[in-house]
Amino acid sequence: MSRLIVVSNRVALPAEDPSGGLAIALRAALEERGGVWFGWSGKGVRGGSGALHESGEGGIRYLTMDLEQGDLDEYYDGFSNRTLWPLLHFRLDLVDYDRKTRLGYRRVNEMFADRLAPMLREDDVVWVHDYHLIPLGAMLRQRGVRGRIGFFLHVPMPSADLVMAMPEHRQLFSTLYSYDLIGFQTRGDVDRFESYVRLYGGGRVVGGGEIEAAGRTLRVGAFPISIDTSEIERQAQAALAKQAVRRLRTSLESRLLAIGVDRLDYSKGLPERFHGFERYLLRHPDQKGTLTYLQIAPISRGAVDEYRQLRRQLEQIAGHVNGAHAVPDWTPLRYVNRNVPHATLMGYYRTARVGLVTPLRDGMNLVAKEFVASQDPANPGVLILSLLAGAAQELSDALLVNPHDLDGVADAIATAATMPLDERRARWTAMIEHLRRHDIHAWRRAYLGALEERR
Repeated sequence: MSRLIVVSNRVALPAEDPSGGLAIALRAALEERGGVWFGWSGKGVRGGSGALHESGEGGIRYLTMDLEQGDLDEYYDGFSNRTLWPLLHFRLDLVDYDRKTRLGYRRVNEMFADRLAPMLREDDVVWVHDYHLIPLGAMLRQRGVRGRIGFFLHVPMPSADLVMAMPEHRQLFSTLYSYDLIGFQTRGDVDRFESYVRLYGGGRVVGGGEIEAAGRTLRVGAFPISIDTSEIERQAQAALAKQAVRRLRTSLESRLLAIGVDRLDYSKGLPERFHGFERYLLRHPDQKGTLTYLQIAPISRGAVDEYRQLRRQLEQIAGHVNGAHAVPDWTPLRYVNRNVPHATLMGYYRTARVGLVTPLRDGMNLVAKEFVASQDPANPGVLILSLLAGAAQELSDALLVNPHDLDGVADAIATAATMPLDERRARWTAMIEHLRRHDIHAWRRAYLGALEERR
């Protein structure tokens, strides 16, 4: 079996808690085959980029590279998160067109290629992850790597017209043609990429998942990422004994819980969700005081102005909602900006009657899947899910909403809070059966199997 080389912006080191499903899946694949996980060390250093650190465990070599703070500012905070992130989430109005950061992004990808290429063997399988490293495959080819190289985009693929609006879009996105397999979250993402290739990317869509471009034939396909379903089910059951979960349950008294858990990001639709919850309180006064909404939104990218503005906006909306609707023994909206341990979150999900997952755009959204897997089979909660999340393509038994339709979100909350047990069980059963068949391990086996078929 060929050695696997995983390349990602960050590396989940052995000492770190692999609570994320992706880390668990990639470690499992690397343990099966033996291999290397390569990426940034997470450090912003002085004195220049490029120093490598190595550790090993379970047949896996972990190789991480330091980045000087200036390189990090341009590659990560700059082009990755101020240009590509908003573009890929359909927010052309927030795209930063600074050419200096674009050069820094390319420079860091060149450093990744310079360090990685000499380590590769002819029969290695290289799996590159996400928008931080789009051009890496082409750079490895330039350095003589001829083996199989695959790429997986974890975030959405925007429409062709949006991609075309980015200066030098073809110079960047045509580097994807150097991969043997490009994986996307949904069929819609595949269709939008094929449309870009055909209209602006200088390639030809052959059909059957194949594209001809830059003198090569490559494959594209949808590989919806998932969760470690059985592990989440186990964690959720065990979490009921945790003190934090018991305290939450006690604090609710006899009220139902609605929960949202999102990184603090404008793509998650949190202002719209807060307004939708307030609309629920106004449209359904008979339910007022029967349900508490807990929103956990850890701060991310705090140095970026858009994120600071979002935090202030949410604090203002939460204050307004509570000021207008709270009573001495009930606060309708609890807003928390701190991280909660993953295992504890599973207990919170199991406690909730309603899961609110309403991003304005999301590649997949694994919170939706974790919420379903965490539920008590005897008394499951109801998932309210944005039509604009990739997960909506699989979890069609959720209550699907347009996150911009505040009345629709409000009415979905009311429906979820009063849904009969038989209907809740029927909807949950359909979704959990899908997640048990299509878990994170099935995802990585499907992707790697398709990549290895390329030669």
